[in-house]
Amino acid sequence: MKKILLSLGAAFLLAAGAQAQTSWGLKAGVNLGKYSNFGDDQKNNTSFHVTGFADLPVAPNFSIQPGVSLQGKGTRFYEDYDGIAGAEFSRNVMSIEVPVNAVYWIPAGTGSVFLGAGPYIGFNVSGKEKLKGNLGDYNGETEWDLNFSGDNKDMNVIDAGANFMLGYKLYNGLLINAGYNLGLTQLVPNADNNVSNRVWSFGVGFQF
Repeated sequence: MKKILLSLGAAFLLAAGAQAQTSWGLKAGVNLGKYSNFGDDQKNNTSFHVTGFADLPVAPNFSIQPGVSLQGKGTRFYEDYDGIAGAEFSRNVMSIEVPVNAVYWIPAGTGSVFLGAGPYIGFNVSGKEKLKGNLGDYNGETEWDLNFSGDNKDMNVIDAGANFMLGYKLYNGLLINAGYNLGLTQLVPNADNNVSNRVWSFGVGFQF
């Protein structure tokens, strides 16, 4: 955790000298999330992300992008019993993240291809679990809030890891992008294996 925080701080300091050419951006889109070491029957949990960021040039075709992001994550299962009865379980978690990405720009056509990667630290702020269908004597739908504190908490608050992104930005500022969020911290207290986020994202945005 200390290494991640030091990396974030170093990136902010490095970017501070390039404020004269700073541009700003906003992007949003779809998240497809799962967990590592959480079973082979997982399905993609569909959610969303909204990210505001600054682009701070530090060298030709190279910039640092710190930002603040609202990220929807989680996972989903569906169990089918002989094609007659089944149950769907889903976990939806909202997290506030602070990513700092190093971005390389490659001029191409009417814009630039960009490649980026960097650390993030996130704070899980809310979450729900839902069960729907037929499971033994249960038949119906119910949901409950996740607990992020106390001895019986369902999930840890801190989430940290690495971002990877690829996209294309037109000269008018419009951009499209895809990304991968690789969680590295333990989400589930007292779990035998490291359960962490694995999230694909796809979106559009504008940089001005």
